[in-house]
Amino acid sequence: MKAIIQGHEIALEQTVNTWKPLGEEAVSCSALNDGRLLIRVNGETFTARLQDINRDEKTVTLYLNGKKLEVKLKEPLDDLLQSMGLDKLASAKVSAVKAPMPGLVLSVLVEPGQTVKKGDKLLVLEAMKMENIIKAGGDGMVGQILVDKGQAVDKNQTLIEFA
Repeated sequence: MKAIIQGHEIALEQTVNTWKPLGEEAVSCSALNDGRLLIRVNGETFTARLQDINRDEKTVTLYLNGKKLEVKLKEPLDDLLQSMGLDKLASAKVSAVKAPMPGLVLSVLVEPGQTVKKGDKLLVLEAMKMENIIKAGGDGMVGQILVDKGQAVDKNQTLIEFA
């Protein structure tokens, strides 16, 4: 696994609940139960607040010392797909949006028939006391909205279908 932070690529290894840069014994990162990350660098500890996880784009948005930081995760399969030119095909057509985690629908931001672009906000899902904005994974037209505000959803439950 690789993390790309502000244009710098860092190779990572995963242990049980920790990600650690390869070859960098003085750096470690672990998840806390409340959605924050505990980052240790050369004996100094920092806490980062997790803002958003976009599983489709494989990005994590954090706030560290009041500054927004976007981390892009890249797996070996991503490198292979990119080298073969297949990375563009995987995200070309989106037929549905599924819940990335169990949670509660706080608001639906689109309507059936509405045209959306990749990255447009579709709905807000609360999970583990955090608001997660679910975005469109590609361009399309909203077909059917299968959830309502206040509805509890399960992981992988279809939320919105595209026409």
